[in-house]
Amino acid sequence: MDALSICEAQQQVDQWIKTYGVRYFNELTNMAILTEEVGELARIIARTYGEQSFKESDKNRDLGDEMADVLWVLLCLANQTGVDLTDAFRKNLEKKTNRDKERHQNNLKL
Repeated sequence: MDALSICEAQQQVDQWIKTYGVRYFNELTNMAILTEEVGELARIIARTYGEQSFKESDKNRDLGDEMADVLWVLLCLANQTGVDLTDAFRKNLEKKTNRDKERHQNNLKL
């Protein structure tokens, strides 16, 4: 499968919503759904890498699928609020680089 840019992902989600999803859920609903999806991801991480054991209902969960669910809802929120995630990510990376370019290298804890 070919690489997918953030912009293309936003466009594909928008096209899917318009084709199959009828309309976007409102922003508040999508925020609640995002929180739910992050919780499901956290559950798998906690059981895979943490001390908790898997429950029977957790055993067939797919980490990548859970991450994709989080990404999907985030892309929905970006689309419906007019955020260009490509631009936002570039600006965020520049902000982090300027702020932290020496901070982590000088952190004795690392």
